Formats: sequence, C-alpha cells, structure tokens
Amino acid sequence: MAAATVALTRCRNYDPSAVAEAIARQFDLLGGLGRFVKSGDRVLLKPNFIAPRSHHQGPTQTHPQVILAMAQLVKDFGARPFVADSPAWANAAACARALELTEPLAKLGVPVRELDEPRICRLGPDKPRVKISAVALEADVVINLPKFKAHQQLVTTFAVKNLFGTVCGKRKAMWHFKKGDDVTAFCTLLIDIFRHVGPALTIIDGIVAMEGQGPLRGPNKPLGWLIAGTDPIACETVCCQLINVAPEQIPIIRTARQIGFGCADLEQIEIAGDGLPSQACMDFQMPVMAPIKFSFAHICRSVAKQIVLLARGAKAKRAQPADY
Repeated sequence: MAAATVALTRCRNYDPSAVAEAIARQFDLLGGLGRFVKSGDRVLLKPNFIAPRSHHQGPTQTHPQVILAMAQLVKDFGARPFVADSPAWANAAACARALELTEPLAKLGVPVRELDEPRICRLGPDKPRVKISAVALEADVVINLPKFKAHQQLVTTFAVKNLFGTVCGKRKAMWHFKKGDDVTAFCTLLIDIFRHVGPALTIIDGIVAMEGQGPLRGPNKPLGWLIAGTDPIACETVCCQLINVAPEQIPIIRTARQIGFGCADLEQIEIAGDGLPSQACMDFQMPVMAPIKFSFAHICRSVAKQIVLLARGAKAKRAQPADY
C-alpha cells in the first residue's frame, strides 16, 4: 500500500480556464476539496511572494492565475480564503500589486494580508524557539502554494521551504545567520517550521519553473505541471523525477530521510492523474551554489534595503487616488 499520494496534472500554460480546471482536477484526485476545507473556514493561501516582481519579468513568484484559481475554488465552496505572506523584500501588498492581483482578489472579496504578529513557538523538545506569524497559526486551514525553483543555497525548493515565509520579516535572515553553517540543521529547521504550521495541502506551481540562479534571478523553464499532495517530501521526490535529479542531491529531502519525515521512496508514492512522463526534462539548469549562512553585515544591508523599499511603497500608496 502506498505511503503517500501525489496528484500530477498537465497544465501547459497559464490560461485561466486551464489552470482552474487543472487545480479542480487535483482536488478530485485527492478526495475532493471537502477533505481539506469546511464551509466557513478561514483558509490561508500561502504563495511564494519573495519580491515585488511581475510574472512577466520571470517566474520569481507563484503565478497569479494559480492563486486566483485557488481563491475562487475555496470561496465557491463556502470558505473564507485570504492570501498572505512575509516576503524577503517589501511586503505582501507590494508583491500582490506587482502580480496584478490586487484588483481581481478585491473583486472576489479575498484580502491580502501580511504574515506578521510574531508569536514565539517551541518547535519541539530541545528545538529552537521561532517567531511564527499568528496570522498563519490562527487560520483554520493553510494551503501551501509554492513555486517550482532551482535554488542557489538548497539546489531546489519545491514544497517545504515556502513555509519559511511564515517566519515574520527579517527574522528569516537571522536564522540563515544562526543555522547556515550546517545544511542539515538549517533544513531540519525548515521541516520543523513546516510541521508546526501544518498545511493541509501543497500545490506546486511547476507550469513555468525557475531554473539556474534561483530563487530570484533564474530564467524561465516551461515544464507544464501542477504537483499536489499532503506529504511535501513525496511531492518534492516527484518534482525531482520531472527534472531528472536524484532526490538524495536535494538537502531538504536528504534531511527528511535522516529525521524520518515524509516519504522519499518513489516506490511508496502513488502518482494519481497524468503520471510521470516517459521522458523527464533532461536540460533543467541547476544553480551555482552559494553559502546558506548570511553574514551579520549581509543582514544589516538587507534590513537597510527593506526599510527603503517599505518607505517607497508607503509613499507610492499615499500618492494613489483616494478611490484606487
């Protein structure tokens, strides 16, 4: 009997109807939306917002059509979705504006929130205390909507690391400083945060991925897949198969195996839907690796840049017409 199920659906572009159909199909394959959400639930849709860049500039963030399709589906079910993140740069509102999401989400009655209000959380016995957003912790359901990316510090990021965004503001940079000398310790931290927040489901936007020097500067790589499941490591393992990468090369998967989290054995994963392609993508460009650890000077520069970005954003907002 399979230890985990991953729904794999073809979606070759971001046509709104195609994306909506593919996401609805994924829920059908995984037992229906009602398995995860109840009417009236407050549902956090957690995209990968990292910096205020348009999807026309590259696959830096979760594509707006994936977010909109998910928001519409949840709202039609009678739940109360909201979109929230704590980006590395600027804030969630600025990232949503860059993706041209602000107006369509407002028409749906779906708010955009910042993952702020830090709450000290003990991740387990002999584990660190981490300040995680109370906004995320108080949601009835969390649905994880990461972007399929190469990553210059972790080789790739598919599912688990997106929940690092529930750590408020520049505290994420401080954890790079504290844990970055030891890749296993850093990946264990990421997994512990994922477990603590406990998303009900992960849906990975792999329609157009980022290869090369992710998570910010890599080019487009059209793949044409949405990948979904309740087990993030099973999802990451399937993502590896799509780009011909051995799972043991990925630090997060390797660490998950060491600590007994999730299913990284492809033979124990049931793939529902379209199935793995007969030929994987053989030319996915992997990153030139960089250290995980941030220096204290790096953090200071990062904080200073963030202050400038937020000030510019506030000034631009004040300059907008009152009926914007």
